[in-house]
Amino acid sequence: MKKLLFLMVALFFLPGCYSCQSWHHMWGKPREDYPAGKFMWDKNCKPLKQVAKEKPAPKQEPPKPQPAAAKSACGSASASGSYPCETCTLVKLEKNMPAEVEMNSEFSYTITVTNPTEIMLKDVVVTETTPENFKASGTNPKAQVDGRDLIFGLGVLEPGATKVITIAGMATTTNCLQSCANVSYVIPTCTNVNVVQPALKLVKTAPASALLCETIPVKFIVTNTGSGSAGNVKIEDALPAGLKTVDGKSSILFNAGTLAAGQSKEFNAVLKADKTGKYENKAVATSANGLKAEASTITEVQQPVLAVSKNGPDTLYIGRTATYEIKVVNKGNSPAANTIVTDTIPAGVTAIKASNGGTVSGSNVVWNIGSLPAGAAKTVQVSYTASTAGAISNTAKATASCAEPATASATTNVTGIAAVLLEVIDTEDPIEIGSNETYVITATNQGSMADTNIRIVCTLEDNEQYVSSSGATTASAVGQTVTFEPLPSLAPKTKATWRVVVKAVKPGDVRFTVTMTTDQLTRPVQETEATNLYQ
Repeated sequence: MKKLLFLMVALFFLPGCYSCQSWHHMWGKPREDYPAGKFMWDKNCKPLKQVAKEKPAPKQEPPKPQPAAAKSACGSASASGSYPCETCTLVKLEKNMPAEVEMNSEFSYTITVTNPTEIMLKDVVVTETTPENFKASGTNPKAQVDGRDLIFGLGVLEPGATKVITIAGMATTTNCLQSCANVSYVIPTCTNVNVVQPALKLVKTAPASALLCETIPVKFIVTNTGSGSAGNVKIEDALPAGLKTVDGKSSILFNAGTLAAGQSKEFNAVLKADKTGKYENKAVATSANGLKAEASTITEVQQPVLAVSKNGPDTLYIGRTATYEIKVVNKGNSPAANTIVTDTIPAGVTAIKASNGGTVSGSNVVWNIGSLPAGAAKTVQVSYTASTAGAISNTAKATASCAEPATASATTNVTGIAAVLLEVIDTEDPIEIGSNETYVITATNQGSMADTNIRIVCTLEDNEQYVSSSGATTASAVGQTVTFEPLPSLAPKTKATWRVVVKAVKPGDVRFTVTMTTDQLTRPVQETEATNLYQ
């Protein structure tokens, strides 16, 4: 037995490649994996002493001085380790303890954990195994205690990050404190996915007011205000009743397609209202993944509404002037731009006069009013002088931009004035008894209208005797009264004449009396002629 033991020991210390290499070769490692020419190895076949070389080794630069590690009779109080190996470090542990402590006096030491790589490490766990003669009083961070092991779950250690563990406690005996730390970790296989959140914003603009005769321009701008693309973006706008596109559609649809982050697209539409009123409608933008944005506009459609009145005399005499007042009112809810008033000049008038800047243009009198505000009114006058009898009937008309025309008429009946002058003369004066005297009766219409049913009645005194009569109408004599048939009409500026012949039968200062009545005269007209009858 002693010989066998000696042989094994000798085998370990034999020079050459038949010692440590041979031992491990027995366990399956090839001999070529170990250096030759060595004569002492440690348990890992590391050389303890090199064979002297024939040539001296080249002189090396002296190493730079390093801080001395804290040492005591027990050994070094500081240590560091690289995991999984010195040349492939993923995690580095540095442990620093006091070189010397008093028994039963509290002290603390640190373990520094560093990730020197650009790789994130997960589930990093540091385990500190404490000796029997060490009593821990606290840790930071708090450790999980498992017997003599203090377990620190550090979680994730980012690239380049460092975490420090502090352990406090005391030595319970005078024996050396020997504690060991190790670390475990997970290298995750990670992928990165860019998470985006697109968002839609819709802006819709339209005029606050518009005239009924005008079109309404509407603009839509849809924008992706988020991150990432928004696909199949659409804009829809259901128009309210009374509002349509210029091509007659009651809804609007735009396809914006795909919008990149920050991208905007603009669309335009033109609308037309059927009637006045306030139109409010909402447009909605949507996308394929359910995004939604809304925008509303309100447009009040207005229209000026004109009304015209015209006032003047109902009757007028020929040659007199009639003045008409024309009033135009805007009863709508919008100014009436380019308001113009015209009045047709009737036939049979002269001396036309207009107020407020009215001018004669062809067969009309024209006033350019300009803009007439909603609720406002404007009054103008025009005067006409009638030259003939009859009815003057004419129409005033008001027009404005985007307003329906308005008209008003007035009729004036023009008549003349009958003014009949009655004259009676004797042809001879004085006159001898037994001679005849002739009286001439004249009716002259000096007025502007015909007079009708002109009746002439003559009265003789006893000094005279009826002989005969003639003239515009026939006469009949009864006693001392001569009555002519009525003259149906006597036109203006015309005359009618009658003659009565009498015989002087008795001397004296006599009076020949004529009485005239007409339809237009309210009282009889009487005229006398004096004649001297002598013997």
